[in-house]
Amino acid sequence: MAPLTLDIMREIKTYLGSCHCGAVQFEIETDFPELTQCDCSICKRKNALMVKVHESHFRLLQGADALREYQFHTHTARHFFCGVCGIYPFHRKRVSPDFFGINVFCLHDFDPKDIPVRQAIGAQMA
Repeated sequence: MAPLTLDIMREIKTYLGSCHCGAVQFEIETDFPELTQCDCSICKRKNALMVKVHESHFRLLQGADALREYQFHTHTARHFFCGVCGIYPFHRKRVSPDFFGINVFCLHDFDPKDIPVRQAIGAQMA
């Protein structure tokens, strides 16, 4: 007899997010299949918990002029920070540049508990 597995089907919802000062505002659509925590040099320092969202499910609502970009190593990933308050709300991913990594701590009225967290091994990427 095959083991019983439960796949939790989550509803796709729209979430609003922002930096601390509100200069950068965005929305995403996701069902939160998992969250990731990366061990690369920048992610380890910013200690963000992220959800991966396709670019078609991400909308920058305000603050393009407030965003500052940082790139390092291969200069493929694009890390964005608010130039006013310094908060990291999202980045364009290196391995899949048509996806954003969204800092879930920037989402309004969102609690990450009960969503599985996958440890991403970014430190060993060449």
